[in-house]
Amino acid sequence: MARPSRLDPATLDTWLKTHPGWELTAGGAIARQYKLSDFATGLGLVVRIGCLAEKKDHHPDVELKWGCVRVTWSTHDAGGVTQLDLDAAQATDAIAG
Repeated sequence: MARPSRLDPATLDTWLKTHPGWELTAGGAIARQYKLSDFATGLGLVVRIGCLAEKKDHHPDVELKWGCVRVTWSTHDAGGVTQLDLDAAQATDAIAG
């Protein structure tokens, strides 16, 4: 299966403007932090994101802290953000509610 190519900056900027909470990182990925009520809720979110990642064969960087989960999506072999990452970010938002 062919991997998608990196998105142009204008496309990415338009997407970010319509998806509150997501930001472009210094490393050229997209990231969002979710505030949660406790550690167990965060852990549950991480497990659900992990299941999504396995199903899509596309894996984010995930940081879990008490009451907080930070998710970072990028396509390493494309050198930045692709449509695959935008789709995964939207799915992450859906999972997080």
